[in-house]
Amino acid sequence: MADTVAVRTEEEREPAGFAFEERPRPLEGIRAYGLIMAMWVRSTMAYRASFAMTLFGNLAVTAFDFVTILLMFTHVDALGGYSLPEIALLYGLSATAFGVCDLLLGSMDRVGSRVRDGTFDTLLVRPVPVLAQVAADRFALRRLGRITQGLLVLGYALVTLDIAWTPLKMLMLPMTVVSGAAIFGAIFIAGAAFQFVAQDASEVQNSFTYGGTTLLQYPPTVFAKDLVRGVTFVVPLAFASWLPALYVLGREYPVDLPQWVAFLPPLVAAGACGLAGLAWRAGLRSYRSTGS
Repeated sequence: MADTVAVRTEEEREPAGFAFEERPRPLEGIRAYGLIMAMWVRSTMAYRASFAMTLFGNLAVTAFDFVTILLMFTHVDALGGYSLPEIALLYGLSATAFGVCDLLLGSMDRVGSRVRDGTFDTLLVRPVPVLAQVAADRFALRRLGRITQGLLVLGYALVTLDIAWTPLKMLMLPMTVVSGAAIFGAIFIAGAAFQFVAQDASEVQNSFTYGGTTLLQYPPTVFAKDLVRGVTFVVPLAFASWLPALYVLGREYPVDLPQWVAFLPPLVAAGACGLAGLAWRAGLRSYRSTGS
């Protein structure tokens, strides 16, 4: 019996310098993520005054993005043919979706720094899925400020816009937020997987995540059509906000897509998450410890 245990132990041990592979364990990963997240939340709430100040600071800093748009509208009546309330709808959906993703997966851009300083190895020896550990690491409750700010702008848009509401249009709003958060999450994970190769690519990742949400806060008509096609057919950011929002507003999409594509964000999000998962596993298998 002892010999059997010894053999199994040797088989399960990964020698240093060889690839590490993470087997998919969704339920275990979700449970581990929740436990790590709860640990960081308890740590944060131990200093409630500090948390309140950082939450307010996060809310104030992210609010400057919309203040910039307000300043533009002191000189123009429309931007790319869109009024301020219409842009507020685009902004609110994008900011809220990205805020949810940033809260849940905002630490994924630290993979590169962990690979460089060798601390990523410590995640591999724990009996917990690595993705759950990376995603929940340093869970920052202060990021609720971005979600709050996005919801406030979204609320302003819904109050001021004159929209002929239908059941489909009403369902489109929560669907957009959930699907958009999943699409941004897929980009976070794919960017983290790329850092196994590049090791110093956090800014490249941020250009698609933070840069992507900034792009979606403005109407597609202000951008070149090639760029609009790129964020529709290559990196599907348009499905995180533009396409469903334009359906709600009754606007045509600038690259002549049929109206029914506005209902595809859940499918696009599922496909993007699947591809991101494959990229993560491939990146993890290619990892050869510090110096690779």
